[in-house]
Amino acid sequence: MQTDTLGCETQALKDAPVANEVRQSAPVFYPGDRYCDGTNCHYSPGYWIPGHIYTVDVNLDLRRRVEQNCMAVKGYQRIQLQNCNLSIAKAAGTAQTTRLPQLSDKSCAIKNKDGSFQIVEPG
Repeated sequence: MQTDTLGCETQALKDAPVANEVRQSAPVFYPGDRYCDGTNCHYSPGYWIPGHIYTVDVNLDLRRRVEQNCMAVKGYQRIQLQNCNLSIAKAAGTAQTTRLPQLSDKSCAIKNKDGSFQIVEPG
């Protein structure tokens, strides 16, 4: 799976390369305040805060779709598994799933500290 994922990520990066655009959000105007002492009023001037400058990769969504399509062509499909409860996780140990098992509605996942995972089928 990791080999297929890397291959699809690489292909998606070739087909939809990073295309960063620099953008700026709209500036914000803060109007001045009015101070009155009973007989006279004074006004402080307003001021502008410039918009925030940020970068957007405009190909990010396309790259994700290309990657998901590549994985689907290879026979994979995205699923969501619940986290295993603590007692199941302790009983399972810290192994890593190396072969994707047949899944059921009881299947759960354990994420290891190193980023790997283990899929468990509670008995």
